[in-house]
Amino acid sequence: MDRKIVRTIALGSFALVVVLSTAWQAQAKDANAQYPSMVPLDQYLMTDRNAEIAMARSAAPEAISRDADVLVLGRQGYETAVKGKNGFVCVVERGWMSPFDGDGAVNFWNPKIRGPICFNPPAARSILPMTYKRTEMVLAGQSKAQIIDGIKTFIKQGLPPLEPGAMSYMMSKEQYLTDDDHHNWMAHLMFYTPLMDGLVWGADLSNSPVMLNPQFSGAPEPIDVFMVPAGWWSDGTADPVRVR
Repeated sequence: MDRKIVRTIALGSFALVVVLSTAWQAQAKDANAQYPSMVPLDQYLMTDRNAEIAMARSAAPEAISRDADVLVLGRQGYETAVKGKNGFVCVVERGWMSPFDGDGAVNFWNPKIRGPICFNPPAARSILPMTYKRTEMVLAGQSKAQIIDGIKTFIKQGLPPLEPGAMSYMMSKEQYLTDDDHHNWMAHLMFYTPLMDGLVWGADLSNSPVMLNPQFSGAPEPIDVFMVPAGWWSDGTADPVRVR
């Protein structure tokens, strides 16, 4: 191939990367400006309790979620709306379960975020307590810095040890995880591990379906979260894996 053509293609590709990177940085800056701190609590609450129960259950296939505990968010924190019998716990998480820093932090105070998730029994015992703790401090009006300090203390004094086999389902078509065009992102499973090199899972390598979620990653919770696309939503309809 002519060297001039090769050089033109290379420069064009580089320019595209720069444009996309600049666009993402601008988007993240706008989101941070839009959600710099907590808004009134009412904007995070769902007024229809039954709708929140249904959304929480949509995190996992009906064969799992129909017998799970279901939590809803109230003014004092999460409360049990439905008592289950299989040890799973389904809940709609809010934006403050996002990373504290980095690109993922843009949604920390976003009142539109709705993350239906269904924890299996080991995760309900050892991961869900972090949701309770963050929510408790948010509802107490604490800042990000105060929440981080509180989590560090919780890790030392009250965080249950991570149980082997901890995982969760996030297969709800109703999820709202981003203000981007694809609000519901993708149906996926999450697996919780101690902090480790993502290469152990082959995470984020070319054509690998495994992704390392920056949700915790030791900042400060000593947990890594590996995500794997499910390929279909909890209602059984297809969710073709897109390039995200």
